[in-house]
Amino acid sequence: MKLIVNADDFGYSKGVNLGIVEAHREGIVTSATLMVNMDGFEHAVGLAKEHPTLGVGIHLVLTCGSPVSQDVPTLTDGEGRFRRGQDHLVAAVPEEIERELRAQLGAFMASGLMLTHIDSHHHVHAHPAVLPIVLKLAEEHRVPVRYPWMSESREQRDQSSVPTTEGFSHHFYGDDLTVQSFVRIVEEMSDYSVVEIMTHPAYLDEAILTGSSYTKQRTTELKILTAAELKQYIRDQKIQLVTFSELG
Repeated sequence: MKLIVNADDFGYSKGVNLGIVEAHREGIVTSATLMVNMDGFEHAVGLAKEHPTLGVGIHLVLTCGSPVSQDVPTLTDGEGRFRRGQDHLVAAVPEEIERELRAQLGAFMASGLMLTHIDSHHHVHAHPAVLPIVLKLAEEHRVPVRYPWMSESREQRDQSSVPTTEGFSHHFYGDDLTVQSFVRIVEEMSDYSVVEIMTHPAYLDEAILTGSSYTKQRTTELKILTAAELKQYIRDQKIQLVTFSELG
């Protein structure tokens, strides 16, 4: 099995960034996805350049912080910030969605980092109003996407020419995580040749404590993802830790 362990929210804050880099350097995280619209963006870019073995994709954002582009009123509230949740995406103007996602990709490319893949904050890239745009952008940039076909058939997935993993899990998340729970997720996907597990390791700082509902759990994730027991399991099972650049 080839396993991609992706850390979401790279760029959210310095605490998140430092946790992700430690989970890569001392643990099993191979990949991260960058939020270009958050305050920790430049700090994350600097860390990524210091750690070239960390694959870095983009974490497209439509539900947190402020937009990169101008004049996207169907995506923002009265203060010019993204609206919370995904209900507004049904009525959002598609041209505004595409303009904003292109602006975020432009900011990523201007950083000088190599784009490995595309995913999104709160999995908005899988939303029916967003997915066709994301697939078009992935084709243009010739990069994979995080598996978005959660409720559709394999046949519908196979109609897309955009590469992705065979398996994907968002279940390493919550209050009761352990090394054993990570192992169970891996074993449940053992029939797939290439899989991704989504993670959120971090150190806590003011930005996370005041801006996110998922806080202390991130430090638990960091402890698990750097645990000697888990690293030994990966070695014993001969699991190949890879990035999205190595798909196929």
